[in-house]
Amino acid sequence: METGRKNRLSPSILAADFNRLGADIREAEEAGADFLHVDVMDGDFVPSISFGMPVIRSIRRESGMFFDVHLMVREPIRYLAEIADCGADLITVHLEACADVKKTLSAIRELGCQAGLSIKPGTPVSALEEYLPDVDLVLIMSVEPGFGGQKLLPESYERLREARRRIVHSGRGILLEVDGGITLENVSEILAAGADVIVAGSAVFRGNIRENVTAFRNLLRK
Repeated sequence: METGRKNRLSPSILAADFNRLGADIREAEEAGADFLHVDVMDGDFVPSISFGMPVIRSIRRESGMFFDVHLMVREPIRYLAEIADCGADLITVHLEACADVKKTLSAIRELGCQAGLSIKPGTPVSALEEYLPDVDLVLIMSVEPGFGGQKLLPESYERLREARRRIVHSGRGILLEVDGGITLENVSEILAAGADVIVAGSAVFRGNIRENVTAFRNLLRK
């Protein structure tokens, strides 16, 4: 791990109890979570449908956390202005979902948000290379996107190592995020592979949220 990197925890509200969403978010925030990961799914690019702008806007009023919004939607450029207006701090789009990736990333930055780019497990990490000058964060999906509670794909470790090598070679301070199947049991290995932003859903919101966040933070500080 190179000097100066800070590891961050980004709990995914996809695994929260929607009946008490505000309370769950407050618990995670008060326990010290760094980001809040918000998955927006359209039922087209991925098979599931999650939630959209009204939910983001409502939780933004209640939380001061850094909103890490992950758009799993086809042609996300259509929604960027409204997502930014809802209070997103960082907007991540999928390389596979954009007809013009550079135009989409540029539009995110023009709206005053940080720009992230994600790839599915079947997309080569090398596909990210030409876009590294345009991003603040790279998100490696360690499961097929669309559903929570999946097990991490074992090839994800090498994909993270390759992404980290490319980021270091770029000379830019790009964050490397990983999403899917992260638990207290495998997070240390994930960090060792090069990730510095950990998305965790079930491992945070199932059970005692405060204890789960604290346990993650203890491992992220090592």
